[in-house]
Amino acid sequence: MAEEKQHHGLFHHHKGEEKPVEAGYDAPPPPVPDVDYNKEEKHHKHLEHVGELGTAAAGAFAMYEKHESKKDPEHAHRHKIEEEIAAAAAVGSGGFVLHEHHEKEETRKEEEEAHGKKHHF
Repeated sequence: MAEEKQHHGLFHHHKGEEKPVEAGYDAPPPPVPDVDYNKEEKHHKHLEHVGELGTAAAGAFAMYEKHESKKDPEHAHRHKIEEEIAAAAAVGSGGFVLHEHHEKEETRKEEEEAHGKKHHF
């Protein structure tokens, strides 16, 4: 039992072990995986369209709840709250759409740069 090493913790360092070599300025850059830009662009386009549907659905529900608050005065406060929640969801979904649109455009620009196409501004 005296010959076996005992580990007393997760971060216990042994003096005899070699330290991993850290990459410095002289090290070559890590290999870049091949990226299918068309697939990535389609993915962002699909998510953009899904977000647009979510925005439309949340907006429609907000309008419905506004109508219900006028139609049902007994539960008007509840409908107003649900209308505000749906409106907030529509705004959040719109932000997601904008984000995915920018991701799609960034992917398109990365593809053009990878294939040597450059824009002159």
